[in-house]
Amino acid sequence: MAIFSFWNRTEPASATAGARAPAYEPVFLDADDDEKHGRNGHAVDAHKGAVEGLHASIGAGDAAQSDDKQRAEREAEKAKERETARSHSIRFAPLSIPRHRRLQTTAVLLWEILLPLGLLVFFFLWSIPILWPVLFPYLIWVLLVDRAPESGGRRVTWVRRLPVWRYFAEYYPVSLIKTADLPADRPYVFGYHPHGIIGVGAVANFATEATEFATSFPGLRPHLLTLATNFQIPIFRDVIMSFGMCSVSKHSCERILRKGPGNCITIVVGGATESLKAHPGTADLTLRRRLGFIKIAIRAGADLVPVFSFGENDIFQQLSNEKGTAVYAFQKRFQSVFGFTLPLFHGRGIFNYHLGLLPYRHPIVSVVGRPIHVQKTANPSKEMLEDIQRQYIDELMRIWDTWKDAYAANRTKELTIVD
Repeated sequence: MAIFSFWNRTEPASATAGARAPAYEPVFLDADDDEKHGRNGHAVDAHKGAVEGLHASIGAGDAAQSDDKQRAEREAEKAKERETARSHSIRFAPLSIPRHRRLQTTAVLLWEILLPLGLLVFFFLWSIPILWPVLFPYLIWVLLVDRAPESGGRRVTWVRRLPVWRYFAEYYPVSLIKTADLPADRPYVFGYHPHGIIGVGAVANFATEATEFATSFPGLRPHLLTLATNFQIPIFRDVIMSFGMCSVSKHSCERILRKGPGNCITIVVGGATESLKAHPGTADLTLRRRLGFIKIAIRAGADLVPVFSFGENDIFQQLSNEKGTAVYAFQKRFQSVFGFTLPLFHGRGIFNYHLGLLPYRHPIVSVVGRPIHVQKTANPSKEMLEDIQRQYIDELMRIWDTWKDAYAANRTKELTIVD
């Protein structure tokens, strides 16, 4: 086995390291090196001091024991109040942040604003009349003519290898664990779990070479699939196609897999529905009724490969959206109208560690499981689909059970197939 986290190693951290915590306390790496876990550090020290004061008071004389104990309890209460106040206050990033960390933050910011930035540039170009003879044909080509998103995109290797994507992956950091060889003599369908808020691990591992996918799996050409509507957005569509990204439509999947051995697609199986369940410390997967990607794999004779990314749900905090709440009703209504959902979430800011739309620095470890071999069949029966799905889920659970104590030690619940 090999881990690729910007360098090659032959063995991962122990899969049994760490013990399950009784309550979820996410480990964020946003603070500077002197305060790696600065969210709670000062409060914990204060609380520890108060407890030590309590222990000291117990050893006092019998006459003063009651007064000392009350004083120590008051100190402990004040420490808890300071801890609560600190957790609700905004911690700003110091000016002495190392250059490489600033570059990492800039790379993540660039990815998040890529879509609006592309639109801004496009509308700015429309303000220059001399460019209209170029922009009109381009817009017609995007909306009516170009079928590249449905037929493999326009992958550009040097774009996938740009240093900015290495900084992007190092921000969290994102790493890739290989558990089995995948010979390039056949096509593959990678199923990525969980969706998270924006599927960061899928982008870093399958749309760029930041985690050295090509080194881990030589001969494979991955295509990360996304909503077809993304390819109707001028400029942005051309950028993501250069990563090898394509439409997730059935026609697109079949066209890519028909190109022959070594071609593979990556589908974030849970989709918009699963993103609503992306809460830290949990792994609720929307999978039970998702048979479409399995049918595509069987029809193409492509092996199925489950991928589970530990930490994907931990990089944002999402508002509580249990069934029956107004937030849940709004999100489902939005999804029914637009075809995608709108998770209400927050992360950190550019200059602070508590509030904003940047993701928290939390490790994302993507474990690529063992392939499930399928027999090419033009019209698979329901029994065949359910049998392959059962094998797929078993392999996904094996990944979880093997690595959960190493990379999900602070989980609040076990992996659950919710739908």
